[in-house]
Amino acid sequence: MIIWKNIFLVVILFSSIILAQENTERIKVVGDSLVGKVINGESVREIYGNVLLTQANIVISCDNAIQYLARNDAILQGHVIAVQDSMTITTSEGFYYGNQRKTSSSSGIVMDDKKVILQAKQGEYFFDENKAIFQSQVSLFDSVTTLFSDKLVYFRDENRAVATGNVKIVDESNEISADSLEHFRNTQISIANSHVKIRSLQNNTIIFGNHLEDYPERKYTLINENPLLIQYDTTYISDAEWEIDTLIIKAEKMEAFRDSSNFFKATDSVKIIRDNFASVNDFALYLRNNDIIITKKISEDASEPILWYENSQLTGDSVTIYIQDDKIRQLDVTGKAFMLSRNKKYENRFDQTSSNDLHLYFENNKLKRAEFIGNVLSIYYLYEDEEANGLSKSSAKNVTVVFENNEVDEVRLYGIPSSEYYPEIDIIGNEKAFTLPRFIFYPGRPVKEELLKIN
Repeated sequence: MIIWKNIFLVVILFSSIILAQENTERIKVVGDSLVGKVINGESVREIYGNVLLTQANIVISCDNAIQYLARNDAILQGHVIAVQDSMTITTSEGFYYGNQRKTSSSSGIVMDDKKVILQAKQGEYFFDENKAIFQSQVSLFDSVTTLFSDKLVYFRDENRAVATGNVKIVDESNEISADSLEHFRNTQISIANSHVKIRSLQNNTIIFGNHLEDYPERKYTLINENPLLIQYDTTYISDAEWEIDTLIIKAEKMEAFRDSSNFFKATDSVKIIRDNFASVNDFALYLRNNDIIITKKISEDASEPILWYENSQLTGDSVTIYIQDDKIRQLDVTGKAFMLSRNKKYENRFDQTSSNDLHLYFENNKLKRAEFIGNVLSIYYLYEDEEANGLSKSSAKNVTVVFENNEVDEVRLYGIPSSEYYPEIDIIGNEKAFTLPRFIFYPGRPVKEELLKIN
């Protein structure tokens, strides 16, 4: 009984296979001349001159063809052109598989559906699925973008391309490269992964990362895995010399807005380097149109942004840097401003000033003047012929400090000032006792070489 049951199942399965084969439309091939043969037990027809192969709405022309009758396949030779509705595939030599309704070639293949042109050294196309799988030196062209890769799967009904291996996609404003990329033609959205690099073709900005989402219609780009921004600005000095200024921003998440505001936003563990400046913060904005960098606390309990310049360190609720002609022009610290400067010779001695707000003014990237506004407290060490000579501790409503060669040259106190002098004998070896309430010396100044390490 069991044997008969198994035989019955085999018969049903075999009958299903035969029925499926019978329901598959046979390809029809005609030409100028036809030769019938039997090769290795297979019935074969060789067709020469003006060959035309048809199957339903698929029409293929070529110079010569070899048709395998039982397989429902054909080898296509010379000036092969396959047409289905508005889609055309061309190659010099290929294959057509009637049961799968698929064509393939390893002799160079081009697909043109009036919306995109897709070409590669080899590829296959599935007519029923409207799907192309192309490999080796693949390129896809449409009216907006050009896409290159080692392998590409294109879904025509979805207008979607999935590319892998040495991927690069270029439009009028950006060039994106990655290990893999998914591109949606209707919206021009691109999602890239692994070794991602986006280079602006409108300015000298490059962003690296491991995951990128680009939304051209919204003019918005998100990089949320190891993003790193590098912007190069060159300044003409003479016919033989150019000065290169580099802005480097690294963070956990970075967003680019390319609309009229044209700004970058970096959040979480943000590190910035620009010329002699470095910063660590949780939130930063780079307003490119206005050449302004803003860093600030993201909440009352969050860490305050830290900024280093030469041997000075600044902290506050927010720090705004104004750039002009690729050089720092002004720096504002708003809310709980604190500035300390470490003496190069006496490493335990820090000039310190705290205030509500702080404005720093620069010329040729050198600090010229500092204006401390509101509830100013300060400690400045004194020197005579570069030898330590005590310190001055003072308070005032406002204070202006004038610098020469980035060293304190003059201190001006305004609004009920008071000042105390401490002689050197009270200072030496006891420097830690002379600190203001907000004094914190932060290590971990960002280093360019460390930031440029791309994961």
